[in-house]
Amino acid sequence: MKLTEDQVIAIKRKRGELDLSITDLANTTGVSKWTLIDIFKHNHRNVNSITFKKLNDWLINEYELATAVHPTKEVANND
Repeated sequence: MKLTEDQVIAIKRKRGELDLSITDLANTTGVSKWTLIDIFKHNHRNVNSITFKKLNDWLINEYELATAVHPTKEVANND
């Protein structure tokens, strides 16, 4: 499977927002740090389906965490 440039940019951006090293990102996603280095530094975009799924799942989970409403915060009611 092939990662798009937009996917790679999203992974890099989220990694930066979370201030993760490549090793931390590898531990978090379950993708080898050497694979991540190839993706980031060598424009290696063809990855196996397992790597593709792990990176996509991580991005989706991070997006969901960032957009979720905290359960202790009340939503303003303008009645």
